Amino acid sequence: MLSLAISPCPNDTFIFCAMVDSFRLELDDVESLNLRAERGEFDVTKISVAAYGRIREQYALLRAGGAAGFGVGPLLVSREARAPGGRVAIPGDRTTAALLLQLLGDFDTVPMRFDLIEGAVLSGAVDCGVLIHEGRFTYAQKGLVKLADLGEVWETRMQCPIPLGAIAIRRELGPDVARRVNAEIRESLLRSRARPEECADFVRRHAQEMAPDVIQSHIDLYVNDYSLDADVSAVERLVALGEQRGLYPSSTQPIFAV
Repeated sequence: MLSLAISPCPNDTFIFCAMVDSFRLELDDVESLNLRAERGEFDVTKISVAAYGRIREQYALLRAGGAAGFGVGPLLVSREARAPGGRVAIPGDRTTAALLLQLLGDFDTVPMRFDLIEGAVLSGAVDCGVLIHEGRFTYAQKGLVKLADLGEVWETRMQCPIPLGAIAIRRELGPDVARRVNAEIRESLLRSRARPEECADFVRRHAQEMAPDVIQSHIDLYVNDYSLDADVSAVERLVALGEQRGLYPSSTQPIFAV
């Protein structure tokens, strides 16, 4: 039985619900999964696309199961309207959010777990913060102000959606296994779309302090046709940006397994 690691966020639990019994499942924060992928802990794992270059020799990406932003992305917020700057909390150095922040400039960044960032900004521990996951739905009601949508910054410059997360699989498993797992992910997603009531409890059980409307908004935003078949060009552009920024060396290994 292959090992599978995903995040507890609603888009992942919604997509993978129908197939988790066929794998040794583990759930963890996406930055933790990025680090654990570098150690090669899982056969199949969710990662930030921006972290892929660090594991490219050992892993290839699947076309199904990922998340992209269309007109939306990680949000840069503060307690009040201001120019971006000061100490900026990010949800991990290896996240796509951290890479996108570099499109606005070089900042003094403070990595922390994604669900601690709102509180750090509100308390004044940091000047600004980059929010992912449910943060984009809750920041305003908590009194924070949006300074920039990093997905909009990317799309304006690159003219393509921002690839946020992807599913990586060990290269040593071979193309046949990769095709099978990719097909299972697609089938699981299509089943969840057709019968959302079957995965509702699984999604709700792992969501972090999310109201039902926030859970649904999260799924509606990040589970789309890209989750069935990734935009190859968009992924290639983001990986190339990471190379240009010196986050990882270039590689001749193909990005996608199938």
